[in-house]
Amino acid sequence: MHRFIVAALLCAAVQAHAQSSSEEIAKYRAMLADGNPAELWEAKGEGLWKQPRGPNKATLEQCDLGRGAGVVKGAFVELPRFFADTGRVQDLESRLVTCMQDLQGFNAAEIVKTPFGKGEQVTLESLVAYVSSESDGMTFSLPQAHGQEKDMYEAGKRIFNFRSGPYDFSCASCHGQEGKRIRLQDLPDLTTAKGAGAAFGAWPAYRVSSGELWSMQRRLNDCFRQQRFPSPGFISDATIALGVYLGVTAKGAESIAPAIKR
Repeated sequence: MHRFIVAALLCAAVQAHAQSSSEEIAKYRAMLADGNPAELWEAKGEGLWKQPRGPNKATLEQCDLGRGAGVVKGAFVELPRFFADTGRVQDLESRLVTCMQDLQGFNAAEIVKTPFGKGEQVTLESLVAYVSSESDGMTFSLPQAHGQEKDMYEAGKRIFNFRSGPYDFSCASCHGQEGKRIRLQDLPDLTTAKGAGAAFGAWPAYRVSSGELWSMQRRLNDCFRQQRFPSPGFISDATIALGVYLGVTAKGAESIAPAIKR
């Protein structure tokens, strides 16, 4: 009985400490959010959107992100979605690469194989910051009318729950139920609208630990790395499918991107 009481008290103390730590981290993030450095990427991205670049010396102002040529406002909260001109479901990053190739003359294959944080990947980080900021406060409502959109949702759901690798991990291992933590970090349940919205709706985000802005593609690639999976590749069908699953699950949640992360 004595051991049971001691164990119960220890458990309560740990829970109280965890709650206190979470509250302090929330306060820390709130302070950082006042003057989020992501604003620098937003401003740069807006300039890049309007700047003639590439072999064609063209701007991206005719890029169709799903709401018509050149329409940026509200586009982010409806991506990924199906595009008839490419015949595939695309997220924000893959759609921007298409526009950079078709309008500006860049080589899409070269961009895809460029490491994060280098070359035109740096351009993309600024562009996603700008485009996402134009949907700040809007709610997610990804289309699911097209057959490919439905197929990508189902594929994303399967990938999210697929266990493999040396640790037998899946996305759901960390993000499949409430109340999980890693170190002092609360792990949102991405199978709920609230959890998916808090995660999917916050990327791209400025990462304090690296001093860089990360796109959703970069974040998902890092998740695969932490699971010890092979890299899925930039704008791969696997990462886009995960984006569809998370975005559809987040229906009705508010976008706060670009946010700020540890």
